[in-house]
Amino acid sequence: MKSFVKSVIFVLCLLPASYVFYAVYLAYNGENILGPDPPIALSLLTGTWAIRMLVLSLAITPIRYLFNTVVVWQYRRMIGLYAFFYASLHLLVFLMFLLQWRWADIGTEILERPFITIGFAAYVLMLPLAMTSFNYAQRKLGRNWKRIHRTIYVISILAVLHIVWIVRSSYGDAVLYGGLVLLLLGYRLLRRHSQVVKRFSFRHPPRKVASS
Repeated sequence: MKSFVKSVIFVLCLLPASYVFYAVYLAYNGENILGPDPPIALSLLTGTWAIRMLVLSLAITPIRYLFNTVVVWQYRRMIGLYAFFYASLHLLVFLMFLLQWRWADIGTEILERPFITIGFAAYVLMLPLAMTSFNYAQRKLGRNWKRIHRTIYVISILAVLHIVWIVRSSYGDAVLYGGLVLLLLGYRLLRRHSQVVKRFSFRHPPRKVASS
């Protein structure tokens, strides 16, 4: 049953990427389903799903402790890797469709546009997390593995700043994702420093009945 649920989650997380690839395929065959500015639409779509996966991966820890659901741990790595996958697609869209592989302009874009600087910094910080997300790396790195993966907090803040800098007319997405990141990181901070928060749970584990 667990493997089935994991497979379903894997497929569901892959669906937005499937739509992106399908839209690009249609565009190269003369059909546009992305609106008047397809490159911008692709950039926003991949970026949106990157931060959604990031927020979802951050939500695993509160869900696990607040609802006493240990089983959600097995989905955290997969969802975190999906966040990196969509961030990689976001970067690929930028390089391929917006920058059009003008390698000489990459440095200028990163240095002169703050939202690109912040987004690129977040992606660079995600690289070691993705490369050390496997059991072998966890065993080799020991305690350092946790130190590396705590950079997810910095990455989340940078991702929200990236969104804030991009939007011009509406800050709805920035407020939504910023609020969620603040809430999820705030819970971690409170749980670390408050025994009341640490012990609190909406769903307590069933008591073991003593055998007679």
